Amino acid sequence: MCGRITMTEKNSQVLAEELGVPPSAVPASYKPRYNLAPMQEHFIVRLRREERELLVARWGLVNRWAKDNRDAAKRINARAETIDTSGVFRDAFKLRRCVVPCDGYYEWTGPKTARQPLWFHRPYGGLLLLAGLYESWQREPGLWETTFTVITTGANQLAAAIHDRMPAILLPDNVDAWLDERNPDLAGLKRLLAPAPAELLVATPASPLVNNVANDSAECLGDHAR
Repeated sequence: MCGRITMTEKNSQVLAEELGVPPSAVPASYKPRYNLAPMQEHFIVRLRREERELLVARWGLVNRWAKDNRDAAKRINARAETIDTSGVFRDAFKLRRCVVPCDGYYEWTGPKTARQPLWFHRPYGGLLLLAGLYESWQREPGLWETTFTVITTGANQLAAAIHDRMPAILLPDNVDAWLDERNPDLAGLKRLLAPAPAELLVATPASPLVNNVANDSAECLGDHAR
């Protein structure tokens, strides 16, 4: 699964350039995140009229027909194998695909009494573009909220030592095809959700501070604090 992510870039202009959006698209409230958890706000990238657009969104998908968000915590991830058949995710897969940008994610190892977080990230830094789906629902009449889920796939050789699932990471050449809502090749889109090449990531020990979602500082990365 994928249940915590990081976005440690401090410069919003650099982030905008990497995402292919104008600097003004990055929310003025942007700040680095070192322990971003489900049910919290992040942002996603979608395609509108052939231009990439950044949207603030909450992690945990809520369908547009939902009366409340009580199931959001159960829908932080969507399995790649069933996104075209699941009643929860099927429509979003057809029409509302997005990218969830981050620069790392956490998994845990060790006994329950001493859980050790590991930070999966690129060897030399840089973004990871996670395949996602999004929906909007009415929190109250006239007040819409955008929500998202991160798609997971089978683990690659590196991640399999810790967990049998990992986020589906899109390679740069595949991002626009994934985001194009007019793309009718759903079978081809599912093929993009393969495990990432093992050399794309490294796993390094992070600080136990990550175990508490209230902690969200550079110290969460331990020796790799930026």
